[in-house]
Amino acid sequence: MTNRVANFADPAPTARRFGGIAFVGLLHLAIVYALVTGLGHEVVEILRAPIETKLIDEIRPPPPEPPPPLMPPQFAALPPPYIPPPEIQVRQPPPPNAIAVVTREKPAEPPPPIGAQVAPTLAPVAVRTAPVIDGRRCRLPEYPPGSKRMEEAGIVVLRFLIDVDGSVVESKVESSSGYPRLDEAARAALALCSFKAGTVDGKAERSWAKLRYVWKLN
Repeated sequence: MTNRVANFADPAPTARRFGGIAFVGLLHLAIVYALVTGLGHEVVEILRAPIETKLIDEIRPPPPEPPPPLMPPQFAALPPPYIPPPEIQVRQPPPPNAIAVVTREKPAEPPPPIGAQVAPTLAPVAVRTAPVIDGRRCRLPEYPPGSKRMEEAGIVVLRFLIDVDGSVVESKVESSSGYPRLDEAARAALALCSFKAGTVDGKAERSWAKLRYVWKLN
């Protein structure tokens, strides 16, 4: 193994050392020159200048548009009810030179229109008269002796069927006086009276009539 011995007589390392020292010296000279000429002041002023800051607002989306106002419901007016026009019958004039037929028959009346109120046809009312008693030909009933002794009295209502000639066809007690002897005496006597028959439209007819008789002691 061979040992390397440094050769201090070699000029290369010395040159390199002096080159570095020279570079450092030049760098210092440049810094000093800059400070002397004012470049360093400008650098300091630039560093001292205020730093402007700007706050950038956050970009927000625009608010949503409000919904349109609700319109009130609109109701369409109902059409008026349909009323059919009235039917009008137009009579055509007869053709010229037509031969008119003369008749005595009454023409038939046209039927009433639909929906029209037709007045009912009233039947003629018959005129009636009641029978009438002829007092001049009427014999009053006699008071029964037994009823007189018992002081019987009262009112009896009788009904008579009068024939067309005025005679009594049938008689009966409608309301009793309370005493059969008085009822029978009145019916038998008054059935012999003369009546005027009742009429219908002036024509005599058989009809019923009522008669009220009062039994009263003197």
